[in-house]
Amino acid sequence: MSKSNQSYKELAIPHFSEVFHLIDEVMKKFGVPYYLIGASAIALELLKDNIKPSRGTKDIDFAIMLSSMKEYEAIGEALKIKGFRKAKEPWTYYFEKDNVVIDLLPFGQIQENDTEDFNKRYSDLHILGFQEVLESPSPIQIENRWVSVPPLAGMILLKLIAWSDRPEERDNDLGDILKIITHFYDIGFDKITEEHYDTMITDDFDEKIIAAEVLGREARKYLKKSKPFNDRIQKVVAENLTEVHLSAIAKEWSRQSEDDVEYTFSLLKAFQKGITKGNDLKKRRR
Repeated sequence: MSKSNQSYKELAIPHFSEVFHLIDEVMKKFGVPYYLIGASAIALELLKDNIKPSRGTKDIDFAIMLSSMKEYEAIGEALKIKGFRKAKEPWTYYFEKDNVVIDLLPFGQIQENDTEDFNKRYSDLHILGFQEVLESPSPIQIENRWVSVPPLAGMILLKLIAWSDRPEERDNDLGDILKIITHFYDIGFDKITEEHYDTMITDDFDEKIIAAEVLGREARKYLKKSKPFNDRIQKVVAENLTEVHLSAIAKEWSRQSEDDVEYTFSLLKAFQKGITKGNDLKKRRR
C-alpha cells in the first residue's frame, strides 16, 4: 500500500477525497486522461517522504487531456450532476460543500482541433509545458484510487510559467519551488548519486545548490521537447539573474526563508546551469 494512501488528509482541504473521487468517476466515464497539478500535487508528492505542507490551499487543480471543446462541455455537464457549479472563469468550478475551488485546465489536441474557440474562451489560460511535463507522470494513491502528478522537476517549470504570467499575484508559486529545492537532496538522493554524482564533486559542497542544479538537469529533459517552452523558461530565469538585488525570484526566496538574497540568487544560478548545459556536460564526461 502506498505511503500516500491517507496522506491527503494533511492537505486540510475540505472534502478533498470526495471531490477527487467524483472527478475520477467523471473522467473515467469519458475516458479522459487527467492529472493533479499545482500546490496539492506538490504537497502530496512531498508527503510520500513525510514532508508536511507549509501552506494551505482550498484550490484543487487538474489538467485534463481533451480533443475538443464539445468533450470539455460534456464533462462540465456531468460535473454539475455530481454537485459542482460553474464559476465565472470558463475553467473553474465550485463544489457545493464548502465552496471548494476546482480548476479543470484543458490541454492536448483541443488546442489544435478547436483553435479559434479555445483561444477565445481561454485567452487567460496559460498551459505552456503541460504536454511535455505530463508525458511521464508519477502515480499517487488516494484511498483506493490513483492519480497522476507531474514529476517534481516538471512542477517547477509549470510553477515558473504560472508565476511569470502573473508575478504580482503568485508569490506562492515561488515558495512552492523553493520547498522542492530545499527537500530534493534528501528525497532525490539516490537519483543524485546514481545519475548526477558529478554535481557532488566540489570544494563548496551545498545540498541545496546541488539539488537546484539536478532539478534543472531533470527539467531540461522536458524543455528539450519544445522550443517555445524552453525559450520561455530560459527567458524567465535569465531575466532574474541580471543582478542580485533586482531578482524578483531571489528576493522572494530570501523573504520566505532564512537565507540572504545572495544565496538564493546562487540557487537560481545553479538551476539555470542545469537547464542550459548540465545534461550535456554529463554526457561528455561518460
